[in-house]
Amino acid sequence: MGLPCSRSELKPPAGGELAKLVDGKLVVPDNPVVVYIEGDGIGPEVVRSARAVIDAAIEKAYGGTRRIVWWEMAAGEKAQRECGELLPEATLEAIKMTRLALKGPLTTPVGSGFRSLNVAIRQALDLYANIRPVRFYGQPAPHKYADKVNFVIFRENTEDVYAGIEWPWDSSEASKLREFLKRELGVTVREDAGLGLKPISKFATQRLMRRAIEWAIRNGNRRITLMHKGNIMKYTEGAFMQWGYEVAVNEFREYIVTEQELWEKYNGELPEGKILVNDRIADNMLQQIITRPWDYEIIVAPNLNGDYISDAANALVGGIGMAAGMNMGDGIAVAEPVHGTAPKYAGKNVINPTAEILSATLLIGEFMGWREVVGLVENAIRRAIADKKVTYDLARHMPGVEPLKTTEYTEALIEYIKES
Repeated sequence: MGLPCSRSELKPPAGGELAKLVDGKLVVPDNPVVVYIEGDGIGPEVVRSARAVIDAAIEKAYGGTRRIVWWEMAAGEKAQRECGELLPEATLEAIKMTRLALKGPLTTPVGSGFRSLNVAIRQALDLYANIRPVRFYGQPAPHKYADKVNFVIFRENTEDVYAGIEWPWDSSEASKLREFLKRELGVTVREDAGLGLKPISKFATQRLMRRAIEWAIRNGNRRITLMHKGNIMKYTEGAFMQWGYEVAVNEFREYIVTEQELWEKYNGELPEGKILVNDRIADNMLQQIITRPWDYEIIVAPNLNGDYISDAANALVGGIGMAAGMNMGDGIAVAEPVHGTAPKYAGKNVINPTAEILSATLLIGEFMGWREVVGLVENAIRRAIADKKVTYDLARHMPGVEPLKTTEYTEALIEYIKES
């Protein structure tokens, strides 16, 4: 029997219950139904690995009193084969029902009509916060201070240039907009210039900042940095900075010390139990994470800046092969790795599934609140790297180390979890 394609075909699997949003809080049963989407290319392999490792960690942590009931849905090439479309309505509806999803990387075929399937899912479900932790687990890394890198990047997911509001230079729309700008606002734009809009709103900025501050309070982080280019784009990225400070000071005053207050009131010493909120210009920020990574814990950025800095930060610890991600809205989340589909490695049992596994820990541990799972999985990854039980991407930087296959690495992690 194929996967559901239409809303009418949806039937959650037996033995599981749906998470619910009650008074703005996610309530998760001990047997939640979680959607999974295999994705394209290496997606099926890494998702299979992540599910196995997460299931082992839940069993170890809770001794059978909790479990995930997995529910497969289709998107991408598999959906095209089974449903005749890349993103069936059943898939989006199932994620809305369960509020919890783990997906592999997706390819958007040329001429599909989608700018990006990943972006389409985020926009359809209003997954406005893209959360990307960057951590060092002992893997080979090019940076002198790799062991000092421990960031969580909160990237706004719905606005900025990623909103896709743009027109080709030779389109009638661009011509009309150039004429309007000149006639109504006195702004002249070259006739051979493509045009785009960069919306950044107070609403979207402030809901992102709230999630970042809540994360910091929950996890004991002591620094939140707003990354922006507000010295140049004063009414978009400059406003992003100002609105972020407004949320911090007006809604979380008991927790917050601004950088100005730090020096005016506390002589540069952050009081115990307080969170420092500061800001950095984007280009300087990219330098700072290299020269002073220990000064940063949570970085809050508009969409484009967030994309730039997450890849740059992951390069410090060896690249995006181990980079986790989660797209979060209000009471709903879809976890996915930062990396792509890597089709040339698909089906070869060689790929590193760590990014998918760590993405799953964000969903299960951080979003669902099953925090014991995070420690078990991260400790297993650290032990595997220390023991040089790694896949080819890391083994090639470890002289004399024979790489494990994807399945062998997965089995090794599960054994470490059982021994914990």
